[in-house]
Amino acid sequence: MKIVVIGGTGLIGSKVVRRLEAHGHEAVAASPNTGVNSLTGEGLDEVMQGASVVIDLSNSPSFEDQAVLDFFRTATGNVLAAEKAAGVGHHVALSIVGTERSPQIGYFRAKIAQEELIEASGIPFSLIHATQFFEFVKAIADTSVVDGVVRIQPVNFQPIAGDDVADEVAKVAVGEPLNARVEIAGPDKERMDEFFRKALAALNDPREVVTDPEARYYGSIVSEDALVPVGEAVLGRIHYADWEKQ
Repeated sequence: MKIVVIGGTGLIGSKVVRRLEAHGHEAVAASPNTGVNSLTGEGLDEVMQGASVVIDLSNSPSFEDQAVLDFFRTATGNVLAAEKAAGVGHHVALSIVGTERSPQIGYFRAKIAQEELIEASGIPFSLIHATQFFEFVKAIADTSVVDGVVRIQPVNFQPIAGDDVADEVAKVAVGEPLNARVEIAGPDKERMDEFFRKALAALNDPREVVTDPEARYYGSIVSEDALVPVGEAVLGRIHYADWEKQ
Protein backbone atom coordinates (compact mmCIF):
# COMPACT_ATOMS: atom_id res chain seq x y z
CA MET A 1 0.00 0.00 0.00
CA LYS A 2 0.99 3.63 -0.36
CA ILE A 3 2.28 5.11 2.89
CA VAL A 4 3.23 8.79 3.12
CA VAL A 5 5.97 9.56 5.64
CA ILE A 6 5.93 13.21 6.66
CA GLY A 7 9.50 13.96 7.68
CA GLY A 8 10.59 10.96 5.67
CA THR A 9 14.10 12.23 5.01
CA GLY A 10 14.96 12.72 8.71
CA LEU A 11 16.67 10.48 11.27
CA ILE A 12 13.71 8.20 11.97
CA GLY A 13 11.81 8.89 8.76
CA SER A 14 14.55 7.64 6.47
CA LYS A 15 14.83 4.44 8.50
CA VAL A 16 11.05 3.92 8.37
CA VAL A 17 10.95 4.45 4.59
CA ARG A 18 13.63 1.80 4.07
CA ARG A 19 11.77 -0.71 6.24
CA LEU A 20 8.45 -0.15 4.48
CA GLU A 21 10.04 -0.44 1.04
CA ALA A 22 11.78 -3.65 2.08
CA HIS A 23 8.33 -5.12 2.78
CA GLY A 24 6.97 -4.13 -0.61
CA HIS A 25 5.08 -0.96 0.28
CA GLU A 26 5.17 2.30 -1.66
CA ALA A 27 6.74 4.57 0.94
CA VAL A 28 6.81 8.24 -0.04
CA ALA A 29 9.27 10.45 1.85
CA ALA A 30 7.47 13.79 2.18
CA SER A 31 9.53 16.74 3.36
CA PRO A 32 10.36 20.26 2.20
CA ASN A 33 13.27 18.99 0.12
CA THR A 34 10.91 16.63 -1.74
CA GLY A 35 8.35 19.40 -2.34
CA VAL A 36 6.04 18.74 0.61
CA ASN A 37 5.81 21.27 3.43
CA SER A 38 3.38 20.47 6.23
CA LEU A 39 3.73 23.94 7.75
CA THR A 40 2.73 25.83 4.60
CA GLY A 41 0.60 23.02 3.16
CA GLU A 42 2.62 22.92 -0.07
CA GLY A 43 2.32 19.57 -1.85
CA LEU A 44 0.16 17.90 0.80
CA ASP A 45 -2.97 17.39 -1.30
CA GLU A 46 -0.96 15.91 -4.15
CA VAL A 47 1.11 13.50 -2.06
CA MET A 48 -1.94 12.19 -0.20
CA GLN A 49 -3.66 10.92 -3.36
CA GLY A 50 -4.04 7.14 -3.11
CA ALA A 51 -2.42 6.91 0.33
CA SER A 52 -3.72 4.38 2.83
CA VAL A 53 -1.57 5.51 5.76
CA VAL A 54 0.19 8.71 6.77
CA ILE A 55 3.05 8.64 9.28
CA ASP A 56 3.85 12.03 10.79
CA LEU A 57 7.48 12.27 11.91
CA SER A 58 7.82 16.01 11.30
CA ASN A 59 9.63 18.28 13.72
CA SER A 60 9.77 21.99 14.38
CA PRO A 61 12.81 23.91 13.10
CA SER A 62 12.69 25.94 16.35
CA PHE A 63 12.35 24.58 19.88
CA GLU A 64 11.36 27.94 21.36
CA ASP A 65 8.15 27.39 23.34
CA GLN A 66 5.71 29.41 21.23
CA ALA A 67 7.36 28.53 17.92
CA VAL A 68 7.20 24.79 18.50
CA LEU A 69 3.57 25.03 19.67
CA ASP A 70 2.64 27.02 16.57
CA PHE A 71 4.46 24.52 14.36
CA PHE A 72 2.69 21.42 15.63
CA ARG A 73 -0.73 23.05 15.70
CA THR A 74 -0.43 24.41 12.17
CA ALA A 75 1.42 21.52 10.53
CA THR A 76 -0.74 18.84 12.13
CA GLY A 77 -3.90 20.70 11.15
CA ASN A 78 -2.71 20.92 7.56
CA VAL A 79 -1.79 17.23 7.40
CA LEU A 80 -5.07 16.08 8.92
CA ALA A 81 -7.11 18.27 6.54
CA ALA A 82 -5.29 16.84 3.52
CA GLU A 83 -5.79 13.30 4.84
CA LYS A 84 -9.53 13.84 5.25
CA ALA A 85 -9.83 15.19 1.72
CA ALA A 86 -7.96 12.17 0.34
CA GLY A 87 -9.76 9.57 2.46
CA VAL A 88 -6.66 8.33 4.29
CA GLY A 89 -7.63 5.62 6.76
CA HIS A 90 -4.80 5.60 9.32
CA HIS A 91 -2.78 8.42 10.87
CA VAL A 92 0.37 7.42 12.78
CA ALA A 93 2.32 9.95 14.85
CA LEU A 94 5.48 9.71 16.92
CA SER A 95 5.43 11.45 20.29
CA ILE A 96 7.33 11.31 23.58
CA VAL A 97 6.92 9.19 26.69
CA GLY A 98 5.76 11.34 29.60
CA THR A 99 4.43 14.39 27.73
CA GLU A 100 1.46 14.68 30.07
CA ARG A 101 3.67 14.21 33.15
CA SER A 102 5.94 17.16 32.30
CA PRO A 103 3.73 19.82 30.70
CA GLN A 104 6.07 22.49 32.06
CA ILE A 105 8.43 21.62 29.17
CA GLY A 106 7.41 23.69 26.16
CA TYR A 107 8.17 20.97 23.61
CA PHE A 108 6.05 18.49 25.57
CA ARG A 109 3.14 20.94 25.63
CA ALA A 110 3.40 21.23 21.85
CA LYS A 111 3.28 17.45 21.43
CA ILE A 112 0.22 17.28 23.70
CA ALA A 113 -1.48 19.85 21.46
CA GLN A 114 -0.57 17.76 18.41
CA GLU A 115 -2.05 14.61 19.94
CA GLU A 116 -5.26 16.41 20.89
CA LEU A 117 -5.75 17.45 17.26
CA ILE A 118 -5.17 13.89 16.07
CA GLU A 119 -7.57 12.38 18.61
CA ALA A 120 -10.29 14.89 17.69
CA SER A 121 -9.84 14.53 13.92
CA GLY A 122 -12.12 11.57 13.37
CA ILE A 123 -9.36 9.79 11.42
CA PRO A 124 -8.37 6.38 12.82
CA PHE A 125 -4.98 6.84 14.49
CA SER A 126 -2.08 5.29 16.33
CA LEU A 127 0.20 7.23 18.68
CA ILE A 128 3.68 5.93 19.44
CA HIS A 129 5.31 7.40 22.56
CA ALA A 130 9.07 6.85 22.57
CA THR A 131 11.72 7.67 25.15
CA GLN A 132 14.70 9.76 24.12
CA PHE A 133 16.88 8.37 21.33
CA PHE A 134 20.46 7.21 21.77
CA GLU A 135 21.29 9.56 18.91
CA PHE A 136 20.42 12.59 21.09
CA VAL A 137 22.61 11.72 24.08
CA LYS A 138 25.33 14.24 23.28
CA ALA A 139 22.79 16.97 22.54
CA ILE A 140 21.08 16.39 25.89
CA ALA A 141 24.44 16.59 27.64
CA ASP A 142 25.21 19.84 25.83
CA THR A 143 21.94 21.42 27.01
CA SER A 144 22.73 20.34 30.58
CA VAL A 145 26.03 22.17 30.91
CA VAL A 146 26.28 24.75 33.69
CA ASP A 147 29.63 26.38 34.46
CA GLY A 148 31.47 23.79 32.38
CA VAL A 149 30.03 20.67 33.98
CA VAL A 150 27.12 18.47 32.93
CA ARG A 151 24.47 18.66 35.66
CA ILE A 152 21.99 15.76 35.57
CA GLN A 153 19.09 14.78 37.80
CA PRO A 154 19.21 11.29 39.40
CA VAL A 155 15.86 10.25 37.87
CA ASN A 156 14.97 7.18 35.83
CA PHE A 157 16.07 7.15 32.20
CA GLN A 158 15.47 4.52 29.50
CA PRO A 159 16.63 5.77 26.09
CA ILE A 160 16.10 3.82 22.87
CA ALA A 161 17.93 3.31 19.58
CA GLY A 162 16.54 5.04 16.51
CA ASP A 163 16.50 1.69 14.71
CA ASP A 164 14.20 0.22 17.37
CA VAL A 165 11.90 3.24 17.06
CA ALA A 166 11.75 2.83 13.27
CA ASP A 167 10.94 -0.87 13.62
CA GLU A 168 7.94 -0.13 15.83
CA VAL A 169 6.70 2.78 13.72
CA ALA A 170 6.78 0.65 10.56
CA LYS A 171 5.07 -2.25 12.34
CA VAL A 172 2.26 -0.06 13.72
CA ALA A 173 1.77 1.69 10.39
CA VAL A 174 0.94 -1.49 8.49
CA GLY A 175 -1.39 -2.79 11.22
CA GLU A 176 -4.90 -1.82 12.21
CA PRO A 177 -5.27 1.63 13.80
CA LEU A 178 -4.93 1.44 17.58
CA ASN A 179 -7.01 4.54 18.32
CA ALA A 180 -4.74 4.67 21.35
CA ARG A 181 -1.07 4.91 22.18
CA VAL A 182 1.74 2.42 22.55
CA GLU A 183 4.87 3.26 24.56
CA ILE A 184 8.35 2.15 23.54
CA ALA A 185 11.64 2.37 25.42
CA GLY A 186 15.12 0.93 25.45
CA PRO A 187 15.86 -2.42 27.10
CA ASP A 188 17.73 -0.89 30.04
CA LYS A 189 16.48 1.51 32.72
CA GLU A 190 18.95 3.28 34.98
CA ARG A 191 19.54 6.55 36.76
CA MET A 192 20.00 9.39 34.29
CA ASP A 193 23.12 10.78 35.98
CA GLU A 194 24.82 7.38 35.94
CA PHE A 195 23.83 6.79 32.33
CA PHE A 196 25.39 10.07 31.21
CA ARG A 197 28.52 9.48 33.26
CA LYS A 198 29.12 6.22 31.40
CA ALA A 199 27.93 7.51 28.02
CA LEU A 200 30.22 10.54 27.98
CA ALA A 201 33.15 8.41 29.10
CA ALA A 202 32.49 6.06 26.18
CA LEU A 203 32.51 9.10 23.86
CA ASN A 204 35.84 10.21 25.34
CA ASP A 205 34.06 13.37 26.44
CA PRO A 206 36.10 14.78 29.35
CA ARG A 207 33.29 16.82 30.87
CA GLU A 208 32.38 15.99 34.46
CA VAL A 209 28.85 14.75 35.12
CA VAL A 210 27.52 16.11 38.42
CA THR A 211 24.49 14.57 40.12
CA ASP A 212 22.13 17.44 40.90
CA PRO A 213 18.49 16.98 42.01
CA GLU A 214 17.85 20.58 40.95
CA ALA A 215 19.33 20.17 37.46
CA ARG A 216 17.17 21.10 34.49
CA TYR A 217 16.07 18.79 31.70
CA TYR A 218 15.33 21.06 28.74
CA GLY A 219 14.82 23.89 31.20
CA SER A 220 12.71 22.06 33.78
CA ILE A 221 13.06 19.80 36.80
CA VAL A 222 11.31 16.49 36.11
CA SER A 223 9.86 13.90 38.48
CA GLU A 224 11.30 10.46 39.22
CA ASP A 225 9.46 8.57 36.45
CA ALA A 226 8.61 11.45 34.12
CA LEU A 227 10.81 10.19 31.28
CA VAL A 228 10.13 6.44 31.38
CA PRO A 229 7.07 4.24 30.78
CA VAL A 230 5.12 3.57 33.96
CA GLY A 231 2.94 0.81 32.54
CA GLU A 232 3.14 -1.71 29.74
CA ALA A 233 5.70 -0.86 27.07
CA VAL A 234 7.43 -2.35 24.04
CA LEU A 235 11.15 -2.64 24.76
CA GLY A 236 13.84 -2.25 22.11
CA ARG A 237 16.43 -4.91 21.42
CA ILE A 238 19.53 -2.70 21.14
CA HIS A 239 21.55 -1.87 24.27
CA TYR A 240 23.34 1.46 24.42
CA ALA A 241 26.72 -0.18 25.04
CA ASP A 242 26.34 -2.13 21.79
CA TRP A 243 24.94 0.84 19.84
CA GLU A 244 27.76 3.21 20.71
CA LYS A 245 30.33 0.69 19.46
CA GLN A 246 28.80 0.66 15.96
